[in-house]
Amino acid sequence: MTQRILIIGAGGHGQVVADILTCAAASGQPYQPIGYLDDDPRRHGQRLVGVPVLGAITALSTIPHDGVIVAIGDNRIRSRLFTELQARGERLVQAIHPTAIIAADVPIGPGTMICAGVIVNPGSVIGANVILNTACTVDHHNHIGDHAHIAPGVHTGGEVEIGSGALIGIGATVMPRRRVGAWSIVGAGALVQRDVPSETVVVGVPAQPLYVRAVGE
Repeated sequence: MTQRILIIGAGGHGQVVADILTCAAASGQPYQPIGYLDDDPRRHGQRLVGVPVLGAITALSTIPHDGVIVAIGDNRIRSRLFTELQARGERLVQAIHPTAIIAADVPIGPGTMICAGVIVNPGSVIGANVILNTACTVDHHNHIGDHAHIAPGVHTGGEVEIGSGALIGIGATVMPRRRVGAWSIVGAGALVQRDVPSETVVVGVPAQPLYVRAVGE
């Protein structure tokens, strides 16, 4: 039975999610995107990637649906909305592109988005509300924490741990058995050879601390 999915956020991430769900539906998965909800009134009434923007997020309770997915790139905002929607009893669904290659033993949390060309190897655990972006690779026995974002073209070695809410920037590499702490940021193209503490921004090859983030930044 087809399940009607509302996408929270009609920006770039939302449109990628809409495309993923449409491609997944064409390959036999049951999800069908029926619309976006977005608080930017300039988007209301538009059709983006063939899916209409139905109104603000407050309209959620007025639109019949079977599930939702939060499609917002900012990790803290995505985390907050995910938690609020779960508390309201909403069903948070996954968006997994049919070209993604995911080992059979990998658990994936609710609300997670896995884009085209992603590879996840055996023994890994993918948390809730995660973004695994285009063509990133997650090697064996990784643990990707809730609300993390692994950007396009990132490569992680075996036994890597990415903390909750961390952002691994475009094209970065995390060496085997390294840990990136919660809510940290690894800059684009960086090479992580040492563990990164929580709430820390690192950049460069090899990655070096740039500054420590203020709590909630």
